[in-house]
Amino acid sequence: MIKVEIPGIGEVQLENVVFDVNGTLAVDGDLLPGVSALLEDLGERVNIHLLTADTHGKQSKIDQQLGIKAVRVAPGNEAEQKADYLRKLGPDHSAAVGQGANDSLMLKEARIGICILSQEGTALETFLQADLVVPDIISALTIISKPSRLTASLRK
Repeated sequence: MIKVEIPGIGEVQLENVVFDVNGTLAVDGDLLPGVSALLEDLGERVNIHLLTADTHGKQSKIDQQLGIKAVRVAPGNEAEQKADYLRKLGPDHSAAVGQGANDSLMLKEARIGICILSQEGTALETFLQADLVVPDIISALTIISKPSRLTASLRK
């Protein structure tokens, strides 16, 4: 678990971090460099969850690389499917990371929603629903791993 006190927000206790895959952890279906090691380190403190529509059809390979089986969302109403998944985990103890339009509700409902700027693009609605916007996935993983950075960015 990751605990952090954020002035103006209160104590945040993260048990889960839910990640979109394509556009977030991977570009064009290929895992981004450095992601695997950072996820492994983060996974020692929180439960890691991967959600994907498997846009590029390469998720099985990514599952093997990470040693984590992603949950596939069905075509249609993907944003609601991802938000439902988060609701079942408990949004008050979860962070969510994504960049696509189908990530917007998940980021809105999570205790901490992080939008990344992606090489595949970043949906405006997701950008606007996030608590925090970062330049890339490495920044997002590092901020979650070093909670004082969450405090520095989100304090009110």
